[in-house]
Amino acid sequence: MLPTIFKEAIPLLTKIESAGFEAYFVGGSVRDFLLERPINDVDIATSAFPEEIKGIFPQTADIGIDHGTVLVIEETGEYEITTFRTESGYEDFRRPDSVEFIRSLEDDLRRRDFTMNSLAMDADGHIYDPFNGQDDIEHKMIKTVGEASERFSEDALRMLRGIRFVSQLGFKLESATLEALKTHSSLLTHIAVERKTMEFEKMIAGGFRREALRLLLETSLYIQLPGLSPYKEAIRTMADLPGIDRLTTEQTWLLLLSYIDESPSDFLKEWKLPSKTIKERTKEKHILTKRMKEGWSKGLLYDTGLERAINVEKVYECIHSPSASIIDQLQEEYNEFPIKSLKEVKVTGSDLMEWTGKNGGPWIKETLQHVEQAIINGEIQNDTETIRRWLEECNRLEKN
Repeated sequence: MLPTIFKEAIPLLTKIESAGFEAYFVGGSVRDFLLERPINDVDIATSAFPEEIKGIFPQTADIGIDHGTVLVIEETGEYEITTFRTESGYEDFRRPDSVEFIRSLEDDLRRRDFTMNSLAMDADGHIYDPFNGQDDIEHKMIKTVGEASERFSEDALRMLRGIRFVSQLGFKLESATLEALKTHSSLLTHIAVERKTMEFEKMIAGGFRREALRLLLETSLYIQLPGLSPYKEAIRTMADLPGIDRLTTEQTWLLLLSYIDESPSDFLKEWKLPSKTIKERTKEKHILTKRMKEGWSKGLLYDTGLERAINVEKVYECIHSPSASIIDQLQEEYNEFPIKSLKEVKVTGSDLMEWTGKNGGPWIKETLQHVEQAIINGEIQNDTETIRRWLEECNRLEKN
């Protein structure tokens, strides 16, 4: 039985076929259907040319018209419908110099990267598989459509995609595909950093990333990734950590940073990651360094916050493999804190100025932080009058 996401789109295929053209679900959605994996969206390919599609559907938008893609807007959602095409002339090793619209499904599938992605399915659920993709899926094999050297020379990013699929699916690279990847790894230098980063992040989110990291080393592709060329042994060490497959993407970035000698922010900037991500991972690297040297204190846990603390501790445990995890203990200790930030302290800078008659200045921040630490350490309760008396006893409310 077809999943709902296909059923909702079948009327589009039927409408295209009623107009005298062919239409199929293609690519990753068909592959994931066969693998019983979650499907987030469907791609539709057709023998109808873009102008013909626009004549069939009343609501459309040109989102990639030069490459044959039209966005069709229906009540059930928005669908990208792409005309069968051939491509030629990949001077930038990424995008075709010319695209020709065609009427042949098989010739359209022939231009795709891997056999497991060169599948098409009609409205009745019948699979079209001219390149034996189903057989490769059954044998958990990643194999290019046709000559691997040609596919990688057309689009060098396909090499990184192949390793990403290893990480996501737990498949193996077919021998000829692997050898071509080794031979052509230097072509990845032509690919924009943003595209490399996108594939790398998908790779380190996969459940089989240990094998993917080993392939980066075996193929020398790591040399073509931002800032990684000096860190062959670091990558090898990461690939040998049993717990790495259980980390989140954010935690895997932090794990990588733990082996990087240079400034975390400088390294992450090479990947052109969002500034917020760079800032967050840099903070966590600093915290991880302190945790490794000194362990957790109440002050460090409070200043870190629970989410960051969990990220840091999971990376620490991945590296050191302790006999027992302390994640639950950290959560309990954090939840017992009477306050979670300085904003929750029941005293303000205005209170301090009123009590002392002093003007504002750095002393206010210092005093509030002193109060904050006393509350966290259990020395005083978070109560305005209690805090005032405590400050008086500490001689911190001297009046002008």
